[in-house]
Amino acid sequence: MGENREKYMKENLILKLNQQIKELALRIGLTENSTTQIWEENDFAYPFIEIDSSGEMHLKVRERGQIFEDKIAKDIDELLYWIFSGITFSMACDFELKNRIETQDCRRMIFEKQNELLKKLNDDWQEREIECQTNILKNYPIDDFAGLRASYCSKLRKKGYSEKDIEKIAYKKYPFK
Repeated sequence: MGENREKYMKENLILKLNQQIKELALRIGLTENSTTQIWEENDFAYPFIEIDSSGEMHLKVRERGQIFEDKIAKDIDELLYWIFSGITFSMACDFELKNRIETQDCRRMIFEKQNELLKKLNDDWQEREIECQTNILKNYPIDDFAGLRASYCSKLRKKGYSEKDIEKIAYKKYPFK
């Protein structure tokens, strides 16, 4: 009897989650079927949901047979935030790539777009993500010339400059601001 009840509760939870995921995906312009792979266990570093026998909700990432991440959500909201934080980040990266500004740190556009997408889903999720982004920027500040500097360094390397000289020349031309 207990086993059937657990199975019913797990199936009910999966149905509820699946419905919420589909509804949220539509809000940010994804198709209803675009998130089906979140339920498919894989070995390609693509996140997937697993609900264990005790009903705990896991968001896992596995690559080449190794689990790199196994986060256990305390509730559905947390799991949905994790899922859509990843999805919106991916969407924001695609957007930035299509609209790249060479003289701007790509994170400016990525973070802005991700926050815009999360706001369509849940104000609290947007706030959580802004907090994460702020922490990232504390450790790794915006550097609008990083891309230009990297390209320039590559050109200087091809010309045979030493790494020490490359750094001096590149940072003189494209300083860290």
